[in-house]
Amino acid sequence: MWKGDQAMKKMTIKDVAEALGLSPGTVSKVVNNSGRVGDKTRKRVKEYVKKHGYVASANARILKSRLSFTIGVIFSDISHVGLEHPFFASILQSFKTAVEERGYEIVFIVSRVGENELTYYQWCRNKKVDGVLIVMGNINNPNIQEVVQSEIPCVSTDIVMDNLQSVISDDKEGVRLALDHAENLGCEHITHITGPTSSRGFAERAAAFSREMEERGLPLPDEAVEIAEGFGFTSGYNATLKHLKKVARPPELILAGSDELAFGIVRALESKRLRVPEDIMVMGYDDIKFAKHFTPSLSTIRQNKEKIGRLAAERLLSAIEERRPKRKEITKVPVELVKRQSTGRG
Repeated sequence: MWKGDQAMKKMTIKDVAEALGLSPGTVSKVVNNSGRVGDKTRKRVKEYVKKHGYVASANARILKSRLSFTIGVIFSDISHVGLEHPFFASILQSFKTAVEERGYEIVFIVSRVGENELTYYQWCRNKKVDGVLIVMGNINNPNIQEVVQSEIPCVSTDIVMDNLQSVISDDKEGVRLALDHAENLGCEHITHITGPTSSRGFAERAAAFSREMEERGLPLPDEAVEIAEGFGFTSGYNATLKHLKKVARPPELILAGSDELAFGIVRALESKRLRVPEDIMVMGYDDIKFAKHFTPSLSTIRQNKEKIGRLAAERLLSAIEERRPKRKEITKVPVELVKRQSTGRG
């Protein structure tokens, strides 16, 4: 009965993986004789597929493609937060879910295998990955440059380069929505506190802020843009204190480059006995999970993290399976204004 049923629907790598409690990528490595798999696991898979006739009934296109069904992930953490990064971790989870639905697994690309130092590209070749996701990174990193310029399909949810597909938020639209909200609240004197401009996102938001302020005819003194030394709470706190010392009058509203910075900004204002939103309003950028639970709850620009991750997966798997030539391609995902207590609308 089992064999008859399976012959009718054609057993897939995913079926075998579920039956054995393994990942589709592991099963793929065994049936395609590629990659490293433990002897015990390899034996289990081979015995199972022999018993149930998987090889004879498997999809010939998949076998012929010689894919490893493995995606390499570069998480080059310029923020020094690691996998706990509240924004990029959510994107990575969405990406992981999407590729696993198609029978792929993810592995993290590192610079060392055993005692051997490898470039990212050498690591990818060694592990025979089908494609690479660059979650975040620095475009000046030679390891990243080498991978992007290689034959391996790549997609990023952070950086923009030649030969790279990028899936990112529409930051120009995000800043426009934030300033629309500020003007609707009657604010003219607005400060933007952003993170290091080595980050593409921070750099683009800062540039968009300056352009929008000029186009709207709003005051844009040199101190209207304050660049924090880092990416998180403490950097936002310190940048706010620094800003308050050098301005003749406090701003009516502060737009932060991220929610993490905004949390620090609010607490710094409170340390100077300035109330949020009564004295100064604050807006974040990202809408991470904690933003609505913060006190006061944070008005922010919501980035669609789930959609970014899923679109990145779709773009990369299409490039892999359809063997598309590499080219620079940018997909911008719409953002959304979220009004909460920190701008008096919660």
